[in-house]
Amino acid sequence: MDSHLPHVFAPGARIGVLTTEPVGLLDYLAPEGGVALGQLVVVPLGPRRVMGAVWGPGQGHFDAARLRPVARLIDAQPLTPGMIEFLDRAADYTLTPLPVMLRMALRAPDLDRPPAERRVIHRAGPAPARLTDARAAVLRVIDDHGGAGFAPSELAQLAGVGVSVVRGLVAAGTLVETAAPVDMPFPRLDASLPGKALDADQSAAVQALRAGIRGGAYGTTLLRGVTGSGKTEVYLEAVAETLRQGRQALVLLPEIALSAEFLDRVETRFGARPGEWHSGITRTERRRLWHMAGRGEVGLVVGARSALFLPFRDLGLIVVDEEHDSSYKQDETVYYNARDMAVLRASIEQAQVVLASATPSVESWVNAGSGPGGGKYARLDLRARYGDAELPQMGAIDLREEEMPSGRWISPTLAAAVDQRLGRGEQALLFLNRRGYAPITTCRACGHQVGCDDCDARMVEHRFQKRLVCHQCGATKPVPTACPACGVEGRMAAVGPGVERLGEEVAARFPDARAVVLSSDLFTSARAIKDTIARIAGGEADIIIGTQLVAKGHNFPLLTLVGVIDADLGLQGADLRAAERSFQLMRQVAGRAGRFGGDAGGRRGLALLQTHQPDHPVIRAILSGDDEAFWDAEAAQRRAAQMPPFSRLAGIILSHPDQPVVEAYAAELARRAAPLRQIGAELFGPAPAPIARVRARYRVRMLIRAPRQAPVQAAISAWLAGAPKAPANLRLSVDIDPQSFL
Repeated sequence: MDSHLPHVFAPGARIGVLTTEPVGLLDYLAPEGGVALGQLVVVPLGPRRVMGAVWGPGQGHFDAARLRPVARLIDAQPLTPGMIEFLDRAADYTLTPLPVMLRMALRAPDLDRPPAERRVIHRAGPAPARLTDARAAVLRVIDDHGGAGFAPSELAQLAGVGVSVVRGLVAAGTLVETAAPVDMPFPRLDASLPGKALDADQSAAVQALRAGIRGGAYGTTLLRGVTGSGKTEVYLEAVAETLRQGRQALVLLPEIALSAEFLDRVETRFGARPGEWHSGITRTERRRLWHMAGRGEVGLVVGARSALFLPFRDLGLIVVDEEHDSSYKQDETVYYNARDMAVLRASIEQAQVVLASATPSVESWVNAGSGPGGGKYARLDLRARYGDAELPQMGAIDLREEEMPSGRWISPTLAAAVDQRLGRGEQALLFLNRRGYAPITTCRACGHQVGCDDCDARMVEHRFQKRLVCHQCGATKPVPTACPACGVEGRMAAVGPGVERLGEEVAARFPDARAVVLSSDLFTSARAIKDTIARIAGGEADIIIGTQLVAKGHNFPLLTLVGVIDADLGLQGADLRAAERSFQLMRQVAGRAGRFGGDAGGRRGLALLQTHQPDHPVIRAILSGDDEAFWDAEAAQRRAAQMPPFSRLAGIILSHPDQPVVEAYAAELARRAAPLRQIGAELFGPAPAPIARVRARYRVRMLIRAPRQAPVQAAISAWLAGAPKAPANLRLSVDIDPQSFL
């Protein structure tokens, strides 16, 4: 049977329907006219009607005479057999209840409502002669969304203006209001348009990817290339080949802020914009894209990790850009890693996966290697920057030898390098991966440090907002003038730097320079980030001060100097990925320098790392430029310690408002861990989580380590099935392949 032609159940047949309610599969009777496998339906559940999907034949647990019929069909393409299998297997792998997994796949508004027409606004003519700020804001929104149609009220809300402004532009002939279906196909991307000229390495990589796509079978390729080597151009040619084969492609990006520039590149390459799926799109566009993915009427989707759960009709390629990025791991509700789920989905859909990164994860490095555990993935390397750009020079500034005034974090050596670049009309980036003004607010009278009322975490001062913020739960409070503990006035002090404080130092040290702070908490929308990045790229800033937001894919032609303020941040601690993440982050941010050799006068970029530990193995590896030696050493250490990817880990997180309750239940669970021992697994804990209280709930963690091929999920399921009844209000989460241990 064609995997895209679902099986049809005859009228009155017993069918199994999976709803989004926590009740599992239930039997119903197929309606008149029959129903297809994967069809979305509305079914009665007690006195209510709920949405679900036909999951297969009925289970046969109830007398057919007692079964109720499907209430109605939902006007949407049925989920394909491949999509059903993906959700089943993803649920089994992550130990997520299947209804919760289905709910993720149906995260589009109003799916159960019939299609309808709506009044939409489009661009129709030039800007009016009288172009006020409000009118310009409306036109920017339309242009930012590629001319997509908006309801008048929706357009006004996005632009931050009244509906009368939109109506005025319609009256002026700049905009036009028409009737259109709610869900319209996306413009076809033209794969025949020429791409950029490729060098020899890029051409070889493209040919290899094209061959895999034409073969029509599953395969995963690690595309490793130094920053600026043209990885994007290579995988866009893979997208073009996928479109020529009549199949769909998905590109996952780790940050919404990256999507604006990438969408422009797609439009330049294919003559039209792709579909977008992330938190920044409108409800209308979310529903539209969901339907068009299922109908095969969008060729390319660019999105965040949840785009992986769209109901593609014929998915032929998944690209995971910056595959190492920790934002691909979701740590709430459904604990999954989009990189790993992409490989799972592609294996089911007989699709190709491209994992692109300059600094791949150790897991992908091992899977693409020739050593133990390797050979699962193919590997393609781009070893040089595109065109005449060179990789930046790397250097360390030993802070032990610098004369640093109190309360200052830019060393004299780094300041001199910034002065030199500013004198040449170039840009400098100062990188500090710490949001806010200062990580600690302390009383100099009694030593009290201001913490969150509901979490075991210090509150971070955000001076631009004039608030203290808890980065665990988001709670805020005013910055106190008197100590909350001893009551002494005027002795509260900010300790340590964040990017806001670094911005203050830059303003004092370089008063004539135009400085911009790039941090996710300082922007209210994706468009605001896009506008700021565009201004920086256009040369409207001299010094960029940023967190990890600046490390991910932005291209600033005039940027030739990167200064890492605290290269030691992140090197400490027991996290098994601390060295890997520090290496990745510093390599990525250093790679922002000198990406456009010709545009910056042919000058080679320079990256300087301020450190108190210049002999630390990670710092030495970054300075040497021998990335492969670093990954090989990391893999060898993991193998020796029997840690992933040479073993399996699973985290168990329990929480409850009462500390003794959660600790007692965790201890009882540990005593019943025989199913884990039977597969050769070890159980560590229970122990208080490093951040033991979040949102007024006490947290206890356990960690399971098992042999690589052990049936971990089955053992955990058996273990938890034999557990005593949990106390009221206790939450238990299972995190397969955890990335965070907080």
